[in-house]
Amino acid sequence: MPSLKQIRYFLTVADLGSFTSAAVALFVAQPALSRQVAQLEEELGFALFEREARGVSLTPAGAIYRDRVIAIEHLLSAAAEEGEQLASGEAGVLRLLHSSSIPASSLLAVIQHFLQTCPKAHIDLDRIASEMQVTEVASGKADIGIIRLPVLRRDARVRFIELPAERLWVALPAAHALANRDSLGMNDLQQQVFVSAVHRERGGLARLVTDLCLRQGFVPRTARVVSRKTSMLNLVAAGLGIAVIPERMRTLDMTGIAFRPLHDPEAIALSALVLPQRPTPLAQSFADLMTQATAA
Repeated sequence: MPSLKQIRYFLTVADLGSFTSAAVALFVAQPALSRQVAQLEEELGFALFEREARGVSLTPAGAIYRDRVIAIEHLLSAAAEEGEQLASGEAGVLRLLHSSSIPASSLLAVIQHFLQTCPKAHIDLDRIASEMQVTEVASGKADIGIIRLPVLRRDARVRFIELPAERLWVALPAAHALANRDSLGMNDLQQQVFVSAVHRERGGLARLVTDLCLRQGFVPRTARVVSRKTSMLNLVAAGLGIAVIPERMRTLDMTGIAFRPLHDPEAIALSALVLPQRPTPLAQSFADLMTQATAA
């Protein structure tokens, strides 16, 4: 089987039409170059060049061989370039997860900045519960996650980078009696029904809201229809109840809803990035941009 070095030597001689010129271009001694090409011809079983006084020219068989193997060199060069770009974080696919309480609309500015910074990169975006994100990132099925704290599940294979806190807001039907208030407290919500419900095996927004209600001495009343996704806002707009949401969810900007901030000092929501202990260059680039954007 011809070696890649022999093929590269052959192509250089064919391009320059001279062993002397090819040896200079390849930074090798001419006898070594001639020996490699001769070994290639011997292995192939036919002559590649016509040796002439003023240089060399391809034989008909050599011309056909050149047309076939030149694609190999281009393929190898492209593979090397793509590998270098991937290793440096300039190219590849970033598998990015986010919680439903961190809507994609609130991430668009960072995503666009990332795509400008890494013009050959692509993003595979998926919405998954915060608890599941920890498992997906830890197992290598995703590169980075953006979760809503608290999470019950921990894994030594990942690390958390906490993001700045957000104020919690109340989403009310536009015609709700409390919508005429500038701000609200958690104790104002005791008689309201919530369209969100906590899951006993999950943390995230619903658990945070439940804990805040318990601190005020009441258990949140559950509406007849509940959701743990952004569809809870559709339920609010339909007048089925209220929801306590992080400020990021206001970017969904749905009609029929009035948003009012909670003035309780502890009414804040935390989020975090989930990264493998050794993140890919693309994941690290996105994480850096995310932390810069949220710190601004």
